Amino acid sequence: MNEQAKEYWDSYWKGKEKPENVKAWSFGTAPDRMARLVMDGVKTATCSARQAYEVEKEALPEVGEYNIILNGEDEPAAIIRTTEVEVVPFNEVTEAFARAEGEGDLSYKHWLEVHKKFFKKESEEIGYEYSEDMELVCERFQLVHVNPD
Repeated sequence: MNEQAKEYWDSYWKGKEKPENVKAWSFGTAPDRMARLVMDGVKTATCSARQAYEVEKEALPEVGEYNIILNGEDEPAAIIRTTEVEVVPFNEVTEAFARAEGEGDLSYKHWLEVHKKFFKKESEEIGYEYSEDMELVCERFQLVHVNPD
């Protein structure tokens, strides 16, 4: 986590009991646009390929975890808290979840099109096997704080 994110995290919790674990990250393909959707309350969910967690040796998200969302300049934009985590086959993601991702016209068709491209590219880049029934880690979250800066 960079220094700006640490300062933002500490400032938010000043005078309150601060959770120990927090991650800071940005959404892959369009960090500024995705951060704005989160800050506007439009984006309340995200998903990742389960295999990507394995390849990168990262733990799956857990309910109750906090995350600092970074913009395209790696500056803290917001704090979110994970409210639900479910592992679902790619081809079984629901329309409601796709809409909660807050992208494009909010349709399942748009979500599917964009995510097929993303996961195919990511699978080639980091080395996992893409399939339409591969497992996705589907995470819902709530917006906790928007960085006023």
